[in-house]
Amino acid sequence: MAERAIGTDVPRIEGIEKLTGEAVYVDDLPTEGVWFGATVRSDVPRGRIASIDRNPAFPWDEVVVVTAADIPGRNVIPLLKEDQPALAAREIHHAEEPVALVAAPSRELAARAAAALTVQVEPLPATLDAEAALAAGAEVFKRIEIRKGDPDAADRADLIVEGTYRFGSQEHVYIEPQGMQAEWTEAGLVLRGSLQCPYYIVGSLGALLDEPEDRIRVIQMATGGGFGGKEEYPTLLAAHAALLSRAAGHPVRIVYDRAEDMRATTKRHPGRVTHRTGLTRDGRIVSMDVDVLLDAGAYCTLSPVVLSRGALHATGPYDVPNARVLARAVATNFPPHGAFRGFGAPQTIFALETHLEECAERVGLSGVEFRRRNLLRPGGTLATGQDLGQDIAAEAVLDRALKESGFEERRAAFDAFNAQAARREGAFRFQRRGIGLALFHHGAGFTGSGEVTLASRAGLAGLPDGTVLVLSAQTEIGQGTRTVLAQAAADGLGLPVDRIRSVDPDTAVAPNSGPTVASRTSMVIGGLLLRAGQEFRAKVEAAAGRALPTSDEFCAEIARQAGEGPLEHIVQYQAPPGIHWDEEHYRGDAYATYAWACYVAALEVDTLTGETQVLDFTAVQEVGRVLNPVLASGQIEGGVTQGIGWALLENVQWEKGRMRNATMTDYIVPTFPDTPPIRVHFLEHPHDRAPHGAKGIGELPMDGPAPAIANALRHALGIHVREIPATAERVLSALEAGRAGSAPTPESRP
Repeated sequence: MAERAIGTDVPRIEGIEKLTGEAVYVDDLPTEGVWFGATVRSDVPRGRIASIDRNPAFPWDEVVVVTAADIPGRNVIPLLKEDQPALAAREIHHAEEPVALVAAPSRELAARAAAALTVQVEPLPATLDAEAALAAGAEVFKRIEIRKGDPDAADRADLIVEGTYRFGSQEHVYIEPQGMQAEWTEAGLVLRGSLQCPYYIVGSLGALLDEPEDRIRVIQMATGGGFGGKEEYPTLLAAHAALLSRAAGHPVRIVYDRAEDMRATTKRHPGRVTHRTGLTRDGRIVSMDVDVLLDAGAYCTLSPVVLSRGALHATGPYDVPNARVLARAVATNFPPHGAFRGFGAPQTIFALETHLEECAERVGLSGVEFRRRNLLRPGGTLATGQDLGQDIAAEAVLDRALKESGFEERRAAFDAFNAQAARREGAFRFQRRGIGLALFHHGAGFTGSGEVTLASRAGLAGLPDGTVLVLSAQTEIGQGTRTVLAQAAADGLGLPVDRIRSVDPDTAVAPNSGPTVASRTSMVIGGLLLRAGQEFRAKVEAAAGRALPTSDEFCAEIARQAGEGPLEHIVQYQAPPGIHWDEEHYRGDAYATYAWACYVAALEVDTLTGETQVLDFTAVQEVGRVLNPVLASGQIEGGVTQGIGWALLENVQWEKGRMRNATMTDYIVPTFPDTPPIRVHFLEHPHDRAPHGAKGIGELPMDGPAPAIANALRHALGIHVREIPATAERVLSALEAGRAGSAPTPESRP
């Protein structure tokens, strides 16, 4: 038997092909015979289409044009709600809404054709504020209410602390923009794209194209990042490419440039969270009343499930005897918001962990001591009533983070530094330093009964050369999927990893293992492949009539059996015992397990410019079992960097419903000088609801940076940061408010 692969630093399977340039991305596909597509969009947030006018000077016989009238089936992109058209037919509901498509033999000609089409729109009043939309009775795509105990218990508390916390949109800024190529063959439609969820596309295009699903094939190309931005949006792009290919009679490729990608695609949901927390004088939480409002944009997309995860994490890893969480996602006339790493949890965790720092101050406790007094421990339950038994690591990650960061020592040192700076230069002068933490948990996998509904299937196929192919629709988008799944399969089979082939999925071969989202790939699909490997080995040995103790013997037998006919073994997800979820009332086991984390940020602020520099960052997490330490650390480091960007820099600017800073010059993301040393520490407590004991980690590191940074800013400057990103302008505004004696909160918008 081979040495175990799980828990070791197996090199990335696709690393060499990416390093050498052999990896094939959408825009690397051959161009012979390929036409290129472009999109004509609305430039107003709401209105009625009066006409689509063609410039008579343009040679229209050299291109094809597609509008809603040319759609052969139903003009809808079905997801959770059938409300989003592939192309606007009569009404415009957001700026950047696609109205017409063009394709031509060259990109240049396609761009000229798109510019020669003019959409005449009769403008209508637009709603560009979620609070106003809610007050005006706009559509609420999802409303959730979670109750535990007596929600009105705050009225009997010694002290009530209230606060409202706001957060903006965030652009994904994946390395490779959205891209898709469509081609009609005798067997049907073949789509090759940069995407996360192949079967989303298969399941959504049949009605639009009036085609059975078995005539729609999706092949994932090498994909340069996703972060959720390539979860649902590629379905719309695939629809556009398919419609143009049908009209042109040629393969059609659409690849957005960066500006179009930033303006038109989904972003993190902006919104606000209001907390009303009842406390005892000695710092015990009596009750939490939380109101969550997310701006969904013009169409539903995945807003209900983003809202769900946000609501379920709104009270955090604390023992709250009485809780009420009211959460809503409301329609506005912004472009639709959608999936983004963390999926709603970063928003509510930012609000909670920032609010708890204020609660601690009000009762005269440190943030650490306040949290420790209210931690969820074995025997306690979450807001949904879920009892996690011994699967709770809140105190363990807190203690480890305090130790690894030298939290108390550095806090004292920063206090001395700030006092000296104030004496030397006077108040509000030059550098101040602060340190802050955030304690949180993140549910792994789909919420509630989601994994049961998905009924994911994955498996293995023996090949005539004696190797074994992973059969899964999970996509490699930079996080190491192909490598980790190969490790799981190898351990199940008892083979070295180099005998495993793990490739990008093709729906003609790969079974539907569900989407690559929700921190589920390693935990759920890795677990399936570990089991599939064990059963596959038993199947091969049973057919051989003997045990095959060495890898060479086993692989030789695989080659023999595969040479006689197909040799596959597919397994299907089975829910762990004891999981019960009431979707109607949001009661019970929201997730099979949770990862736990405590993050600490140390920073320095220049009070003359308002600029904040994170000096270093400590990330401690308990994730069950670490399958590949190097890849896992990379996930944490990348997520923390993305979280720093959301907390301090990434400020989407809207003008009449359009993103006005849709360039990499004007939309600022962290670069190397903005990224501090990130010290990553793992605690491993393998849980019993996955064969390998691993929990999901992909979204976890997005949750903690913003509140840790907000709390560090509070320590450095004495201001409550209730809105992010805490840009230099907002920090200066808050300092000015402090000088004037008004409420010190950077909530004013520059």
